[in-house]
Amino acid sequence: MTELIDSPATSTNHHALAVTKLGEHLGARVDGVRLSGDLDDATVQAIRTVLATHKAVIFTGQHHLDDNSQYEFASLLGTPTKAHPTVLSRGADLLPIEGAANSWHTDVSFVDRIPKFSMLRSTDRPAYGGATIWASTVAAYAGLPTPLRVLADQLRGVHTNNYDYAEHLTTGVGSDPAYRAEFVQNAFQTEHPVVRVHPETGERALTLGHFVKSFAGLKTSESTDLLRLFQARIERPDNTFRWNWNDGDVAIWDNRSTQHYGVADFGDQFRRVNRVTVAGDIPIGIHHDRSTIIEGDATEYSVVETPQPLVGWVPASTASIRGFADE
Repeated sequence: MTELIDSPATSTNHHALAVTKLGEHLGARVDGVRLSGDLDDATVQAIRTVLATHKAVIFTGQHHLDDNSQYEFASLLGTPTKAHPTVLSRGADLLPIEGAANSWHTDVSFVDRIPKFSMLRSTDRPAYGGATIWASTVAAYAGLPTPLRVLADQLRGVHTNNYDYAEHLTTGVGSDPAYRAEFVQNAFQTEHPVVRVHPETGERALTLGHFVKSFAGLKTSESTDLLRLFQARIERPDNTFRWNWNDGDVAIWDNRSTQHYGVADFGDQFRRVNRVTVAGDIPIGIHHDRSTIIEGDATEYSVVETPQPLVGWVPASTASIRGFADE
């Protein structure tokens, strides 16, 4: 079994993991565990529970990881996807991301099988800047006033990989024409329920972000206004957790209940992180409506995972389930 340190006074224990909560709705740091493909099952299940509870989790001291061992550890959490549905010129297993994706999004939400986890390992860190911010889409939904919640419950959003890069991304590969051309070489469009039910926790989350181009049945102008309204709720500072990277840090987050944003405040310095994503299920809304494919086939990108039960899960805050748990 991997040796784990005792939790400090400000932490909680999950199978002896030292977990320090860093935000009310999301965010935690895990110290003293050496990530690898050799972790025992009890520790892996504990990590899954920590991810479901805190949603965005930083593992410190992972200087030993390389591309292979990062992928091997990710494989313990489920079935890794290909690096990307369309961008494969940079490798089939890991996606190197240069610069910062300085726009709020959920990874790869334009396919029907949205990845459940994303894992970032920093390989080149600028001397300053380059933090990552996560937002809880669960807390955002729970905090909606009743009229907006009723509206969100009825909406379905159309997500696509052919979105306006010029508006959203201003740094790194996202603003490179060659990368852009590869990104859109195969078109994907998927219609998701705006409010999805987390398959393991039962929490409700808003499924939005910069891949949304419209809402089904609404005009373009109406869709634009509604997206801005709901995104503003997601991006409220109260719902966010920010991490300034240190050497040896690895970030893993529950992609089903968060959005994230790479902060482009590092000037012309070089920043690179390597990402592995883990296969997820097809989202289901509160009316038991599933996501539907409009265009594109993601079969080669990812399997569809069957959700697995969690051991010892409790919500990070009562706000995550307030107002709808007994419906």
